[in-house]
Amino acid sequence: MKRLAMIAALLMAAACQPVPEKGDLGYGNEPAPVAVPESAAAADCIARNGTMQPVGRMQTMQCVVRYADAGKRCTDSDQCAGECRTADVTARPAEGAAVAGICQADSNRFGCFTRVEDGKAEATLCID
Repeated sequence: MKRLAMIAALLMAAACQPVPEKGDLGYGNEPAPVAVPESAAAADCIARNGTMQPVGRMQTMQCVVRYADAGKRCTDSDQCAGECRTADVTARPAEGAAVAGICQADSNRFGCFTRVEDGKAEATLCID
């Protein structure tokens, strides 16, 4: 019984050690600062004339680049920097229907849209 009490007292005394400072590994050398990926992504985004924006259901920060040909009339995505999409997102044409579209405004891939390929509507997609 005395041994058990002695072991318990030693364990409690050992638990009273001070907590090391945040970042201190206890070896006298601090870890080198690491570039935060978000900072690198933001710098890359700015270099491409984009802006970091919260997108999608999860509102994750992504680089959104505006396309120079945004709103131009098209019948195929080959005619655009982005995709050729129907102008009215609420009027969803039947898949395979002959339609003309407009070039995508920016690189944001979220939302509902109908792509236009070879002058025909493809299936409407909703990406969140």
